[in-house]
Amino acid sequence: MSDLESFQSDLGYPFGDASLLRLALTHPSVAHESGTGLQHNQRLEFLGDAVLQLVLTQELYEKFPGLGEGPLTKARAQMVNSRALAERARRIGLGQHLILSKGEEQSGGRARISALADGFEALVGAIFLDGGFAAAHEFILRQYRERFGEREVLPNLENPKGELQEMLQAQSAESPQYELVSVTGPDHDRDFESVVYHQGAELGRGKGKSKKAAESQAAGGALRNLRRQGHPPHPRPPQKP
Repeated sequence: MSDLESFQSDLGYPFGDASLLRLALTHPSVAHESGTGLQHNQRLEFLGDAVLQLVLTQELYEKFPGLGEGPLTKARAQMVNSRALAERARRIGLGQHLILSKGEEQSGGRARISALADGFEALVGAIFLDGGFAAAHEFILRQYRERFGEREVLPNLENPKGELQEMLQAQSAESPQYELVSVTGPDHDRDFESVVYHQGAELGRGKGKSKKAAESQAAGGALRNLRRQGHPPHPRPPQKP
């Protein structure tokens, strides 16, 4: 089995036109180094970016009807930024199949974030041209399956503190306040607990291995509480003198 045949097997998608796969893997450095008009993957990258955004937008829109444009946009942006795409590419072993110039190869191009991200988008574009939207849709959701989980809650893509602030400031100019209520455990293994308040009411609590993580968990709990209709927050306990 050739390298490209093995790669298609790993992808779970057999190309009808293998030249599209080869084109998706051809880095622009090959054309630049040869000084010829050799085709490379930038046009497929352009196409794949649009297909990827459409599929993920539809999935987010349909699976999370309670979320507004802001959180959905943030979630999508974090799913398609260069680092996220490069991680997708690494998981399918795309880097080892890239067709690079000698210079790009020697300078570490196979592990370069931009090359991996562009290659992943180009691959999506190639699958779309080869098998149509349904094939691209299936491939994309398979690659992002763990980010959606059971598709009942938004994956951990958003900034819970930022989203909570946006939600609350739509109703009040007052920002949420975070209070560290406990720190337990030995110095090398601390557990932090934080509470988030707004206008004197407790909205959520969270624990973590750092103050930042505890605040993030508290904000996430507050968001869940606020989305559950009919569960008013508890009043803030009086502060100690």
